[in-house]
Amino acid sequence: MTNKSHEADVAFIKALAELLRENDLTELQVKRDYGDDDSLNVRVSRQTAMAAAPVQVQVPAAAAPAPVAAAPAAAAPAAASDDPASHPGAVTSPMVGTVYLQPEPGAPSFISVGAQVSEGDTLLIVEAMKTMNHIPAPKSGTVKRILVEDGAAVEFGTPLAIIE
Repeated sequence: MTNKSHEADVAFIKALAELLRENDLTELQVKRDYGDDDSLNVRVSRQTAMAAAPVQVQVPAAAAPAPVAAAPAAAAPAAASDDPASHPGAVTSPMVGTVYLQPEPGAPSFISVGAQVSEGDTLLIVEAMKTMNHIPAPKSGTVKRILVEDGAAVEFGTPLAIIE
């Protein structure tokens, strides 16, 4: 490979990196063939900043009389049953992505609290890797709660809505 070809390859790689940034991509791979035994195989990738998940820290309480210590223990089962993911009607995200509650900006939402849905109806969309994935209702019922906001990032298993 000549020095001129090397400079052209560097410019080509810089252009790929610029495309990656301009189009908000995380990875780009290109193979460029020059001849029989001369080619350039380039993979350009970048890490995206992930928002840190909030961390709950339990601080041990100071020694307290028995009645005060019993109150938090009694409240713990109530808090566990309040977890939306453990609700039998919870619809969880099947993938990591961004949630959209309507098919396009300005359009009415797919669902609202109190709305009746049938099995298979679209509840919302999760965008993953520039693909819009319609999330269907797993059963018929009434939407009791919507647990995500439009445009929010979700992880696999994040509760999205509750249908009863």
